[in-house]
Amino acid sequence: MIIFDVLKAPKMTEKTLSLKEETNQYAFEVDPRANKIQIKDCVEKTFKVSVLNVRTMNVRGKKKRMGRYQGYKSSWKKALVTLKEGDTIEYFEGA
Repeated sequence: MIIFDVLKAPKMTEKTLSLKEETNQYAFEVDPRANKIQIKDCVEKTFKVSVLNVRTMNVRGKKKRMGRYQGYKSSWKKALVTLKEGDTIEYFEGA
C-alpha cells in the first residue's frame, strides 16, 4: 500500500473538535487495510508533526431507508491520532 493512500478524509464533528482542544487528538477516516504503523508514518510525513499514539476502530455501516427501499451505508475505519504537545495540524485550525 502506498503511504499516501492510507488517509482518506479528516473527520470533523463536535466530539472530535472537543478532543482536539482537550487532548490534542485528531480523527481521520483511513483505509480499512491500514495498520497503526502505516497511519502514524502517513500523518507524520503528510503534516510534518510528531505522533505519540494511534487508536483505531472499525465503524459499522448504519441501516438507512429511502422510501420503501432499505440498505446499509458502507462500513469504514476511523483513526484517532494523538500528537506531541505543541504540534497542530493546520487543516483543522479553520474549524
